[in-house]
Amino acid sequence: MAAGGYYGAMEAWQAELLDECRVARLGTIAADGRPRLVPVCYALVDGEIVIAVDEKPKRGGKLARVRDIERDPRATLLVDRYDEDWVRLAWVRFDCRATVEPAGDRLPGALVALRARYPQYAAMALEGLPVIVLLPEGVVGWRWGAQS
Repeated sequence: MAAGGYYGAMEAWQAELLDECRVARLGTIAADGRPRLVPVCYALVDGEIVIAVDEKPKRGGKLARVRDIERDPRATLLVDRYDEDWVRLAWVRFDCRATVEPAGDRLPGALVALRARYPQYAAMALEGLPVIVLLPEGVVGWRWGAQS
């Protein structure tokens, strides 16, 4: 994984929101140019955002999000917090350059971070499965106010 990354450029509240939220939406570009969104679990490692392709039941073959990234590395990650108390509304969007690492064991730090964040991953053999790596190139966000 690349050194540095964009993490240091985030505002403190954006970093807190990234840590607080448990799920994000990954946006990739389908072959016909349509946006494709999927909810994902993620972890931040050395300024990059990592996403496991885990063992949950899926239809056979390579996932569409992996095919999309292999064809076009542009991706977006949206992390948001909804609350009935709208004073707590907030979101952060990362515009990223994405890559797919074919086997998680090539990124042991990513697997450690993902397993620390999601205990369900402890029982999964992520080492032989792909890991999506997002290098943020830009970040934008919004929140209702200073109370967020």
